[in-house]
Amino acid sequence: MAEAADELSTPLGQQTVSKTRRLRLPFTAMQALAVLLGLVLVGFVGVALFNDNPLGGEPVAHVALRKVETPAAADKQAPAALTEPAAKSAAPKSPAAAGDAKTVTIIDGSSGKRQDVVIGAGDPADKTDSDAPPAMMTGIDQRLLEKSRYGMIPVVADGLKPFTVYAADADRAKAARMPVVAIVVAGLGVGAAKTADAIVKLPAAVTLAFTPYGADPGKLAERARSQRHEILLQIPMEPFDYPDNDPGPQTLLTSLNSEQNLDRLYWHLSRLQGYAGIANFMGARFVATDPMMQPIVREAAKRGLGYFDDGSTPRSVAQSLAAGQAMPFAKADFTIDAVPTSAEIDRTLVKLETLAKERGTAVGVASALPVSIERLGAWIKTLESKGIMLVPLTTAMLKSKSG
Repeated sequence: MAEAADELSTPLGQQTVSKTRRLRLPFTAMQALAVLLGLVLVGFVGVALFNDNPLGGEPVAHVALRKVETPAAADKQAPAALTEPAAKSAAPKSPAAAGDAKTVTIIDGSSGKRQDVVIGAGDPADKTDSDAPPAMMTGIDQRLLEKSRYGMIPVVADGLKPFTVYAADADRAKAARMPVVAIVVAGLGVGAAKTADAIVKLPAAVTLAFTPYGADPGKLAERARSQRHEILLQIPMEPFDYPDNDPGPQTLLTSLNSEQNLDRLYWHLSRLQGYAGIANFMGARFVATDPMMQPIVREAAKRGLGYFDDGSTPRSVAQSLAAGQAMPFAKADFTIDAVPTSAEIDRTLVKLETLAKERGTAVGVASALPVSIERLGAWIKTLESKGIMLVPLTTAMLKSKSG
């Protein structure tokens, strides 16, 4: 506006002079600016041409994807095999998920000996309702299995019971006429080497009892059955010094109600197949507590199983409860390797054969220690010459019941 005003006020005939000023940059500054712009352009072109990104510099959002595990099988709806009250009760801690390996240390309260138990992949607790029994389990009668939320567990069907179907073959007529001895080797399934020794080195008439622990107890139990041994399943139960002496995961406890203990029992029953009966694993406090044992014995009897008491506590109520359920029962008369030396084992075996001659039936229990396996193997070879017959535990149970 100032320039326009000057032109209007200038006398006619006179040339106006513009007062507008122009900004001029020094030559050196212009050069620097041009160079900078050139470098930016070259850099942009270089990135576009040589970058491996196929999006050519387009904005990219990175999203981290994490694998979401499926809910544990223990959270699924309980099927018919689990009673309705048990399904509603507080569920125990879920067993290890498939693919995981959980190590539990069991401490013997009397000796302080520690033993690591590994519960590995293929835990039956992770089975779904559509899971079928493993194809490798030859000789398993599918009618005698039903689904639980943990896997397949035994049941009575078509008038058949697991006790009779899975009992080992024996000449029962001969056994009825002469003294018999039954031997149970217990604590198997934890430690594949000692379990294999018991399976292979002892005759088929020896009954083998498996704990529910170990990486794959079902596979070892099947191997035992393929060698014509009858098998038992040991159920971990609370000892007096629990938890200092801990049988392992899912132990039946006097502090739990009957529905919770039955739920734990179903977990144990699903760990392997083809057993004729159950037995206690530790459990001095539990087996002496009538209200705790009643539902366990009743459930096992309902499912067509026998019961073996390892004789570790004289206060056990298992025998009277089994009698009330008309359940096949046997109790160990001697722990053969209570003192695990050759001399003491041999001494106990003599007591066992003496009792068999006096009473007609005697039952011994042992662990799978190398010295126990060796002394048992040698002693068993002498029985026939002494007029004593080695029989599976089920045969001894039936003879005692009939006698």
